Amino acid sequence: MIMPQKETIRELFDDIAPGYDRFNHVSSFQADRKWRRKAVDSIVDTDTPLQVLDVATGTADFAIDIARRSAAGSHVTGIDLSQGMLDIGKEKVAKEGLDITLEIGDAENLAFPDGTFDRVSVAFGVRNFENLAKGLQEMGRVLKPGGKLVILELSYPRNPVIRWFYKLYALRILPLIGKSITGNEQAFRYLPASILKFPLPDRFIPMLHESGFSSVTHRQFMFGACRMYCAIR
Repeated sequence: MIMPQKETIRELFDDIAPGYDRFNHVSSFQADRKWRRKAVDSIVDTDTPLQVLDVATGTADFAIDIARRSAAGSHVTGIDLSQGMLDIGKEKVAKEGLDITLEIGDAENLAFPDGTFDRVSVAFGVRNFENLAKGLQEMGRVLKPGGKLVILELSYPRNPVIRWFYKLYALRILPLIGKSITGNEQAFRYLPASILKFPLPDRFIPMLHESGFSSVTHRQFMFGACRMYCAIR
């Protein structure tokens, strides 16, 4: 599954970075906070220190939530293509005083040795990978044997009636909300469209298996507007 070129994605997120957090909260009716908490439950499921890689970390909301709840001695590394998003994330991390490192990085070419991390996470970013299969393989490569991948991603309901209303909201209303917050309507036409193009579980779960993961589980939230996948390396 080939997505838009990396430079296009980088420029898009650099441009909308100042209003990105507000858009997420407003457009999801604050549900994004709840979805992240549920994903963190699956990541921080041990009392031992963890080495965590948060891919497509953006403004670091997810990385911060993970670090807050991880055992003492844990460390979170967040990577993203967008320097604009990372700059905002670094400001937040500095205020929190948490053990988080944020750096430029490409999910499809991770600059870490094999088996570096206990957990790899990605929230609302995997659908923007240029080459999804390669990104999944790379995340598996840097996980330790028995390590866990947790993916949180926006999706769409299977029910045709609910899906009709969802598409109306996503394709007609979300771009207007995005424009009002960031001034960039075009970015928020791409983002909802990318949700509708991303594979549903019946296609995505086999991709995880093909990338070397096992014990794949799936949960949906808000009728399928958001989905969480957990998989073991």
